[in-house]
Amino acid sequence: MNSIDLFKMAFHNLWRKKTRTFLTVLGVIIGTSSIVVMLSLGIAMDQSFQEYIDSMGNLNIIEVNSSGRYYMDEQASKNQKEMKLNDDAVSKIKAIPGVKAVMPIKRASMKMAVGKMIGYVSVIGIHPEIMEEFDFKIDRGRLLLPTDKEVMIFGSQVAFDFTNPRLRNDYGGFSDKPPVDLISNKMILTSDMDYGERRSNSERDKDYKPPKPHEVKGVGILLESNSDKDWNAYMNMSTLKKILKEDEKFDRQNNRKRNKDENEYGNLKVKVENIEKVEKVQEQLREMGFQAFSLTDMLKSMKEQSRKTQAILGGIGAVSLLVAAIGITNTMIMSIYERTREIGVMKVLGADLPDIKKLFLIEAAMIGFVGGICGLLFSYLVSYGLNKIGGGFMGGMGGMGGEIGISVITPMLSGSALIFSTVVGIVSGYLPARRAMNLSALEAIKTE
Repeated sequence: MNSIDLFKMAFHNLWRKKTRTFLTVLGVIIGTSSIVVMLSLGIAMDQSFQEYIDSMGNLNIIEVNSSGRYYMDEQASKNQKEMKLNDDAVSKIKAIPGVKAVMPIKRASMKMAVGKMIGYVSVIGIHPEIMEEFDFKIDRGRLLLPTDKEVMIFGSQVAFDFTNPRLRNDYGGFSDKPPVDLISNKMILTSDMDYGERRSNSERDKDYKPPKPHEVKGVGILLESNSDKDWNAYMNMSTLKKILKEDEKFDRQNNRKRNKDENEYGNLKVKVENIEKVEKVQEQLREMGFQAFSLTDMLKSMKEQSRKTQAILGGIGAVSLLVAAIGITNTMIMSIYERTREIGVMKVLGADLPDIKKLFLIEAAMIGFVGGICGLLFSYLVSYGLNKIGGGFMGGMGGMGGEIGISVITPMLSGSALIFSTVVGIVSGYLPARRAMNLSALEAIKTE
């Protein structure tokens, strides 16, 4: 018999016992949809983790601090020389294979005045020529230029921290509109934390000489990034160093000592060519004596947790499909008992033994395939309901699902589920098919 005849006979045999076939297929539908829905929850969790990490920053960027001793055991810590964050360290890091750019960061807490409005600002000195490499995107105005001196750009949230100290109970409040426009030519920057404040003479040190205020201008507002960039102000590194050096003179005159830091920079940001090289570059940085951290560390931990969750959920769904596989086996065995005489007649008429085996395997495969398709369609329906109903609830509870939802059925999952359900059907029908092939023709004919 050719393949078409075998498929026709298999369909006819299943159709003769519609109720039993339907119940067997129903078992496969439940088993397939259980696995697909369970795994879709794990996939959605994995993608939500990825989306959450992406919103925090670039996965290709490593943050470097001065000491990596916390990452080493006690003996390694003694043998490892602690590296300082200076221009020499920047040059060494740039030479590491896979490093695309290095951004040294110098930070200072200062006070800024825009007219009568006063605000505390975290000022960061950077090199303007590498800002685009580190995803600085402008919303209004422009980015810094290498030729800029007393020029600043601001994160999207900095303007909301300004208040008028001359007005009582002026704490800014909640408003969509910032109280000041930081793109301005008339701005004062100072390290004097008393600047603009109302203080009585008794509160002031009579011998105290405040540092000279610096006139600066704002030229740009950064695009909101939902990261620490939104809360910082940026200026040319050389200008910030000059300002801090001038302010140190006033500290000496006022007999004030600042905590001395042997590091020239507060920290460094290292951009790697691609995400595959991040882990290797991190290891090299730690071997050099630096402390290195990237968002890939967090993502790796999250994905490990996600894989464990997927394994548990997939195992729960697999139990349902195992029950369905037992149902297919039971159906095929019952079919053999009922069609023993028919099998004997087929053998007497000259049917090949492999064809008899194929016939039962095709019947089992049909049950698995049809059950897989219907189960897959039911899975999409369940997934849609979970995302529409459960998604809003989880979002309201502060979940990290974002726009992804709580259930995601990928094309790969759909295809794998369909193939798997068909294979389960074939495997479940193998022993009954082999039994049918090995039946004695004469004994089968004699069976009533």
